[in-house]
Amino acid sequence: MYKLAIFDMDGTILYTLEDLMISVNHALRSEGLPERTLDDIRVFVGNGIRKTIERAVPQDTPTNVIDRLFDSFNEHYKLHSNDHTRPYDGIVDAIRELREAGVKTACVSNKSDFAVRDLVKIYFEGLFDYSVGAKEGKALKPAPDSVFDVLETLGVDKEDSVYIGDSNVDLETAVNSGLDCISVLWGFRDREFLLQHGATVFAENPGELKHMICGL
Repeated sequence: MYKLAIFDMDGTILYTLEDLMISVNHALRSEGLPERTLDDIRVFVGNGIRKTIERAVPQDTPTNVIDRLFDSFNEHYKLHSNDHTRPYDGIVDAIRELREAGVKTACVSNKSDFAVRDLVKIYFEGLFDYSVGAKEGKALKPAPDSVFDVLETLGVDKEDSVYIGDSNVDLETAVNSGLDCISVLWGFRDREFLLQHGATVFAENPGELKHMICGL
């Protein structure tokens, strides 16, 4: 039985693609740049919003333009991060069941910290012992910094913790942190992609998580 379950946010506990796409396209329009599709955004996300924007703009876009796009995205997303976002079916109950079984829970995301806190409060109030998003001066996933922050704050050893995510970034984060990883199949990446990036343990639906994490 694991003592701590650390969840990614986008594609793992929340479906966020549409709101991310709308805010990215709002920023792109502000600079007269071509917009991106939902499938584009699905591929671009995972390494933080700055990297998503760098992937969304035409090649050789100047850094100062990317800076403006990043600011424009954040201004828009602060107001529209929850227009179309929703929890995946069954995930709220799954997290609640883990907590009832005595497992501590946390959320670690490359999404801006303000958005992580806002969305956790809306959808997961009281269901995470700790949550953290992107902060200035702290390395993004797949660097282990945020995971180590969670472990230290909650007083749990990495050997007693498991990381749950939907992407290659999450797999790399788990490896870099020394944690076991459960890859979910309801998110932004499919099984074949995850297999190619080293995934070995899969959850088909949130209802499987309690057994996988608690052995119950």
